[in-house]
Amino acid sequence: CRKERSPADSAMGLEPEVISDNEEMRSWSRNQRRNGETIALVPTMGFLHQGHLSLIEEAKKHAGVVVVSIYVNPGQFAPGEDLSRYPSDFEGDLSKLREVECVNVVFHPRNLYETTTKVMEPKEAGEDALEGRKKAVSCLEEDGKKGHQTWIRVEKLEKNLCGRSRPVFFRGVATVVAKLFNIVEPDFAVFGKKDYQQWRLICRMVSPSLLCVHIF
Repeated sequence: CRKERSPADSAMGLEPEVISDNEEMRSWSRNQRRNGETIALVPTMGFLHQGHLSLIEEAKKHAGVVVVSIYVNPGQFAPGEDLSRYPSDFEGDLSKLREVECVNVVFHPRNLYETTTKVMEPKEAGEDALEGRKKAVSCLEEDGKKGHQTWIRVEKLEKNLCGRSRPVFFRGVATVVAKLFNIVEPDFAVFGKKDYQQWRLICRMVSPSLLCVHIF
């Protein structure tokens, strides 16, 4: 990803800016666009590996600035699945993102869902995110309590293949990706095709809804 340094490439050799507030993230993106930049988003759940880094390098080919989101999406987890056990290494992730030298912002939101129970409150950036998720729960309604109730569905694509054994997974993916698109307002978004059903679902969600996001 290395190239000649420019004002847009604030991440070159520097610490990527970490943003957790939704409005601050949206404001950052709009300022970049006013300056004539295009924005690429690489959504992740953290615990980054070489596959993620290759997606980031691909993103840089399509846009002037790159945003990497790190958010363990509770909407993908059924009530019996233990969200707190999902692996997390935020400091390690930041170290890897420094090395690729083309990430301008790490978007690390606190919570993207409305629930009556605490879903996810990561501590300050740099601390162990796992500690901040010990009381995390699914977004589904449990024990008569109000859970998150507004979902994005791609009904036919979500029901077959992996959807048969994970009935809430794909609605959680579609919902959180739509939320990220709404906040970051990217021109491009890059996803791995290892989970091809997920990639197709996101492409299908975007095309009929007139979201101005190009999917790679």
